[in-house]
Amino acid sequence: MSKGPGLFSDIGKKAKDLLTKDYISDQKLSVSTYSDTGVALTTTAVKKGGLSTGDIAAQYKYKNSLIDVKVDTESNISTTLTVNEIVPSTKTIVSYKFPDHNSGKAELHYYHQNATLTSVFALKQSPIIDVSATLGTPTFAIGAEAGYEASSGTLTKYNAGISVTKPDSFASIILGDKGDTIKASYVHHLDQVKRTAAVAEITRRFSTNENTFTVGGAIAVDPLTTVKMRLNNHGKLGTLLQHEVIPKSVLTISSEFDTMALDKTPRFGVALALKP
Repeated sequence: MSKGPGLFSDIGKKAKDLLTKDYISDQKLSVSTYSDTGVALTTTAVKKGGLSTGDIAAQYKYKNSLIDVKVDTESNISTTLTVNEIVPSTKTIVSYKFPDHNSGKAELHYYHQNATLTSVFALKQSPIIDVSATLGTPTFAIGAEAGYEASSGTLTKYNAGISVTKPDSFASIILGDKGDTIKASYVHHLDQVKRTAAVAEITRRFSTNENTFTVGGAIAVDPLTTVKMRLNNHGKLGTLLQHEVIPKSVLTISSEFDTMALDKTPRFGVALALKP
């Protein structure tokens, strides 16, 4: 697939990942194994609020196809089939969750050096069609997305965004929630390997006249350890420590504090992902 402006979902993703990815508030253990035949098996156990849940996921890769199957403690079975290049420069994704008969979904991604197009068809009693398009280059992109419900003939969503990408920085503006919110973000990497970065994001919700300003970042303490932090204008402080205890196996410890209500109990989370 040719390099182009990326998908609409990529606009603002780097800032979102820095501010939200891997921040957890529960206890999680994940163990993965791999076979020579291309099968990956992952077992996950999660304890949250005194309740324990878990799932088993299997992944099989063959040539340009990828099959994912996940079974949770409530006997729900989720399957996803991803196929690249059925038609040149395309990716096709089909997913279904049993026994939810309204969960079927089919996606088609088309990549071009100056444009990308995504269409999603949800197989529900009231089918929903989502379409997004992005125009530009790897350094500059402008895009929009919309959702349409066939039974009612109404738009379920419409958003637009713009992004600028440079070797050491990323900036984006997204108009979302049917025009009710506008979000601007900026990420700047401070090292060549891009493990240390600073991020700022501001969100304005017009219906409530509410502004949320968040700053954060990640610091590579050493080759095996990364520290992340975020703080918004409402006083919510989040911290995260990730350490590679053994090759490919990562321990994550995160917490969240309300600096304006220190009498509240902080939230803590621990996750351990073991891979061979």
